[in-house]
Amino acid sequence: MFGLLFWAFVIGFFGYLLVRALPTVNEYMTIQRAVTKIAASNPATVAEARQAFDRQKDIEYSISSITSKDLTITKENDRVVISFAYDKEVPIAGPVYLLIKYEGRSQVQTR
Repeated sequence: MFGLLFWAFVIGFFGYLLVRALPTVNEYMTIQRAVTKIAASNPATVAEARQAFDRQKDIEYSISSITSKDLTITKENDRVVISFAYDKEVPIAGPVYLLIKYEGRSQVQTR
């Protein structure tokens, strides 16, 4: 009986962590899609790319961890590459947090 109770506690704890962390994964995937979409449109200036991200952020309600100022915009092979990195703290219980570090970049598309 104690073994069953132990495994129920372990599975329940990991299920709780998954439920708490899943929205941050969804936000990361939304940011990744937005950045890839903006880079595919090949904006002419850095300001144009930042404005496009701000417009996308207004549309996608789940993007709250970064702003357009947090984007690093460069060029590789005459294509715009947008990268980002941020940390997300997920509260678990009281002073205990789960720290997740996200980073990503747009896909470099060849012609």
